[in-house]
Amino acid sequence: MRLIHTADWHLGQSLHGFERRYEQQCFLNWLLATLVDKQADALIIAGDIFDTANPSAVAQQQLYQFLTAARASLPHLNTVLIAGNHDSPARLEAPRPFLQLLDAVVSGQVWRLPNGQHDLASLVVPLKDRTGAVAAWCLAVPFLRPADLPKVTSEQDAFLAGVEGVYAQTLAIAQSQATDQQAIIALGHCYLQGGAASQDSERRIMIGNSEALPASIFSPALTYVALGHLHLAQSVGQTDWIRYAGSPLPMSFAETQYPHQVLCVDLAGSRLAAVESVRIPRFVELLRVPAKPAPLDQVVAALQALELAALPETEQPYLEVRVQLTAPEPGLRQRIEDALKDKPVRLAKIETRYLRTEGDENELAPLSLEDLAELDPLHLLTELYQQKYATDLPSELSQAFHQLLQETQLEAV
Repeated sequence: MRLIHTADWHLGQSLHGFERRYEQQCFLNWLLATLVDKQADALIIAGDIFDTANPSAVAQQQLYQFLTAARASLPHLNTVLIAGNHDSPARLEAPRPFLQLLDAVVSGQVWRLPNGQHDLASLVVPLKDRTGAVAAWCLAVPFLRPADLPKVTSEQDAFLAGVEGVYAQTLAIAQSQATDQQAIIALGHCYLQGGAASQDSERRIMIGNSEALPASIFSPALTYVALGHLHLAQSVGQTDWIRYAGSPLPMSFAETQYPHQVLCVDLAGSRLAAVESVRIPRFVELLRVPAKPAPLDQVVAALQALELAALPETEQPYLEVRVQLTAPEPGLRQRIEDALKDKPVRLAKIETRYLRTEGDENELAPLSLEDLAELDPLHLLTELYQQKYATDLPSELSQAFHQLLQETQLEAV
């Protein structure tokens, strides 16, 4: 059986005010062609389908048109998609009855049974081969919030114990149904210890002191673990069976050098036979000029020297200009825009860095205005608490604040 593992599409995302519908559609077109070329049996999407909990109508149309086209091109295709921390579970699951007609299973949250118990059995999904026979089982575990977790009596961190409990119980349910020749794979949208995170574009996940979960939450009895959340494609713990697919497009200028990909996963019975990285073309370039912040006169000269191909606006590169200053420069933007006049490029961001002392090029101020804009509220609270009380933020306060942030993000849905 052949699976395509992908994640972190962030449909509807804009880059510093520029909407990215063209690039996102290029990726979806490429993915459809790749599914057909690889003759995939299943498509696994490990969360953050949309960039916000309240995606635009255009972003939703892109997803559903793609799923419809994929099913039409590959009538045997199974699709499993889970909610990530950017997604609204309710919004993602709303079209569930229609998606079932496409053999697409969506898992947004852990539902409760009439008796109040968590319905973990509904997260265990059969995957069929092209003959219609069950060939593997999938633990479709979405991004887990505290309300999704069954209570577990344990001396360890309550959130960690709850996550371990979800995976252990869903695995037991799958094992009770699987044969010796059927693989069991798990999905997850989380931050594992040892994973490399993007410095700009990944929203922090923090529950108490368990921002990063140990890879040991995944049993060796699993054949493959398909992860989302981290935008850098990577395996975890030097394994070949626990992997982040990474984002298909760079979500920020910090990700311009990432190896964007999907993973082609081959199962042979219950065994992992092969994992192939399939690189995704760069549909629109992201440029950083210069490579490191430099004095304004040097930056202007570098911009004037840019030679770029004439392209339609939707295909023109995005540009981040990186300037090193010793004092505020009132005419900064105007000088940069003048240097770029008539050049086929989209000025997305001007990064300014200030020297501590004139002539000391290695001592940059610790935070620029852009750095401050990229900090999330929980990180700021943690830093302020540390500064004021000289101790770590208590876990109960962190949990309460995290829950408040999630409720705020979803209140518009």
